[in-house]
Formats: sequence, C-alpha cells, structure tokens
Amino acid sequence: MKIYTKQEIERAVELPHLMAEIENGLIHSSQGTVLTAPVSFLHFEKPKGDVHIKSAAVRGDEYYVVKIASGFYDNPKHGLASSNGMMVLFSQKTGELMAVLLDEGRLTDLRTGLAGAITVKHLAQHPITKIGIIGTGTQAREQLFHLQSVTACRDVIVWGRDIAKARAFALDPYLQAFTIQPVQTIETLTQHCNVIITATSSSKPLLFGHQLQPGTHITAVGADDLGKQELDESVFERADLIVVDSLGQSLSYGDLSHAKNIKLETVIELGKFLDKPQHRPKEWITVADLTGIAIEDLQIAKAIYLKLQS
Repeated sequence: MKIYTKQEIERAVELPHLMAEIENGLIHSSQGTVLTAPVSFLHFEKPKGDVHIKSAAVRGDEYYVVKIASGFYDNPKHGLASSNGMMVLFSQKTGELMAVLLDEGRLTDLRTGLAGAITVKHLAQHPITKIGIIGTGTQAREQLFHLQSVTACRDVIVWGRDIAKARAFALDPYLQAFTIQPVQTIETLTQHCNVIITATSSSKPLLFGHQLQPGTHITAVGADDLGKQELDESVFERADLIVVDSLGQSLSYGDLSHAKNIKLETVIELGKFLDKPQHRPKEWITVADLTGIAIEDLQIAKAIYLKLQS
C-alpha cells in the first residue's frame, strides 16, 4: 500500500491523458458497466460546509475507488483552501488497499474542471467568441483554465457577487492566458458570451432563460447537492439540447431537479452523447448540468496511481 502526497500527485498530472480517461469513464457510465453506491452527504452550518463521499468501479476492472471531498466556504478568510479530501484506491480482485491519494481535494477540483471542458468541447458552437464565467472561486478558476485545451478563445467576462473578488479573479496568475473583464451584472455577460460557465454554491437561480442569446452553451457545475441552484427552470425550457453527467443525480439535486416541466426523453447523459454525438445546429441553446460522478474519481485516481507506479 502506498500513500501519496498532494505534491507527488501534482507531478503525475498529464492533462490530455486525464481528459481522455474521464471521457472514457463517462461513456462506461452511460453504457451501464459502472457500479456506484448512493452518494453520502454531511452538511455543517457553523461554519458552513459539506462533505461528499462517492465510490465507483467498472465491472471487470482492476480497481475501485472511495472518495471523500469537502467544501468549507469560510476557509479562504483564514488562508485555507475551501476544498479538501482524499481518494482511496482498492483492488477489485482482492479488496486490498492499493493507495491513499492525499490530494487535499485537488483531484476533485481537477476532474470537475476537465468534465466542464469536455462539455464545451463537444456541445458548444465553435469558434467560441467570448467566454462568460459566473463565479470567482476555486472551481470557476478550474473551469476557465481547462478551456485552454478545447478552444482558442481567450476573451472572458466574469461576474461575481463581490466585484472585488471578480477583479482579483481577472488578475489571477493561474489564468494569465486569458484577457478577463469583470462586470457588474450577469445581463452584460449573457449579451456578449456564447459559452457560459456557472460555478457557484448559490441556493437561488442566477441565470434565466430570457437572458440567453441563440447559439449559447451553458455548463453548470455548482448544483452538486440538495439546496443548491444556479439555473432557473426557464433556462431548460429554452434549451434545444440538455445533457447531464448522471440523470439520477441531476434529477435528485442538480439544476435539472428544479425544472418540473421538462420531458425526460429530451435529456441525454453526457456519456451517451460522447459515444454517439449529435449534430448541433448553429442557433441551438445547449445546457450541461454536471453534478460530479464517481466514475470521474475512479478514472483520475487510477490514472494518477498508474503514473506514479511507472
């Protein structure tokens, strides 16, 4: 059994390989070859935080994973990252503990960012003219950073509840490849961007259907638990194509759970779309509701472990 630190894990990150592995995992998930247990949640109020426990295996594979990831939203006030956690990899043949990846939440942030980039790669209308980011936290940074690999667009508008945080986001060295303009209103963002990413912990809708321009793609990653919502029901009502990472999870606590008038036959899982892509007419509005699924944790944990072993 091996224990790996965050620093060791970072040295094993190869982004193109990890993106390909996550795409493969999404396809496995939609083909019905993935075993998962129900997601476990813990919620805390003082200070505000939540913990998610996820697990997955692919039938006939070598490994299974159990992942613990937390988000404590006051941490940045104390100089700490808001996310933390670890991934634990076991043998699917014997149950033997193979590795503990003490990633401090890094792999969860990374796989979520890569999943967002995958949706933009396959669902957005290319070429992308301008990218809109709603949110200024860790995951907003990850979502934007990984778009470098799927689009040549470097023009970005960012909105946050706190304009000072939006201005700091615009100057973040991690995002130096982009030209980022902070704005005071979401309406300004939606008027100019044909790709919009929402990455917040909001409990009330931030984006509405009437704000969207024809040809816009939206990826929403913030609603990963009960009580969270970024997209109003009207966004789904305007959408020509709705894609989710997991239909079950999205209907339980994703943004889609708030869209009561949507016909389920109009919703497709991302893995199915990747396996059998559909033509996207130029004027379509497309929405991806991502709740974060355990197969992504397995794929990234396994890839990192095998790289560290080589």
